[in-house]
Amino acid sequence: MNIHDLDTPALVVDLDRLERNIARMADLVREGGKRLRPHVKTHKTPEVGRMQLAAGASGITVAKPGEAEAFADAGFDDIFLANQIVGSAKIERLLALARRVRLLVGVDSLDVAEPLSRRAAAAGLRIPVRLELDTGLDRAGLRTVEQAVALGKDLARLEGIAVQGVFTHEGHLARMSPEARRPAALEAAAKVRQVAAALRAAGIPAEEASVGSTPGARDMAAAPGIDEMRPGVYVYYDLMQVQRGTIAADDCALSVLTTVISRPSREVAITDGGTKTFSGDAGPEGSRFGLVTNDPSARFDWANEEHGHLDLRDATIQPRVGDVLRIVPWHACAAVNMHDTVFACRGERVEAVWQVAARGRIR
Repeated sequence: MNIHDLDTPALVVDLDRLERNIARMADLVREGGKRLRPHVKTHKTPEVGRMQLAAGASGITVAKPGEAEAFADAGFDDIFLANQIVGSAKIERLLALARRVRLLVGVDSLDVAEPLSRRAAAAGLRIPVRLELDTGLDRAGLRTVEQAVALGKDLARLEGIAVQGVFTHEGHLARMSPEARRPAALEAAAKVRQVAAALRAAGIPAEEASVGSTPGARDMAAAPGIDEMRPGVYVYYDLMQVQRGTIAADDCALSVLTTVISRPSREVAITDGGTKTFSGDAGPEGSRFGLVTNDPSARFDWANEEHGHLDLRDATIQPRVGDVLRIVPWHACAAVNMHDTVFACRGERVEAVWQVAARGRIR
């Protein structure tokens, strides 16, 4: 099949760029003496996960039990669920997963850990857990060394779990300029090391210190005392990463084919790809929803559910109704979650059609 034969909107992956991105990150992490456990929330696709394992990844990271189940069903057997699991329904699913695969789970409080421990002990299981640390994102996670040590001591008394290490998601690095990113990454790494050392000094096992961020990956790979890295968006990249200086536009492996369906004026083109194609995530200004690769001076400035609005006032192209445009989304992770399938292409040839197996697995 040729790429020009695809009906639109169509989510497309450039295999040459995908393979290059996977190899580069694997080499970076390996050269830094770390293990790679990529987050699969970006691609949600077992075929891409297998490519990451083949390149040297030790396992995968997921955000929800549903993602873990989708990848376990596809044969993945070493999974870190980097989130807090709350509620009896999710705990039962987690215990079922723990009988099938090597499963690690994140915790940041006794409120999360005690119900999990209770149910696991009753089922004759002991679940390895990692303490989540906040290193600047201001999301979930323990804020101080003292909080982490106190929780670690409490967890050590629970029968159904075993402390295995600590982890953080230094996602705040993505908001920073490349110049500010390096010191912030090193500060986050230092905090992870400090907490892990304090836990060990208190007699609490903290075998692994894990970090996770694509923008900070280069600095984290060189940081001492870090055992594992969990980048995610590096497989595809997106316009967000381009604008924030993480990579160049020609590193982006993911794009969406959209068809021009209306030309209400010379300055405007309307496509068949809106928020149900690209998601509602958008940049602050300019071509907010994506990069029009046919002509980057065309601005994809707003979208409704089924329509994309292109501002052509500064563009060199004047597409006709029926012309197909190729657009790199602002946020790859969210865009992928809008699609059932992804078309894997090499040049203009479609080599495979992959199911986005973990799409919509938000529970």
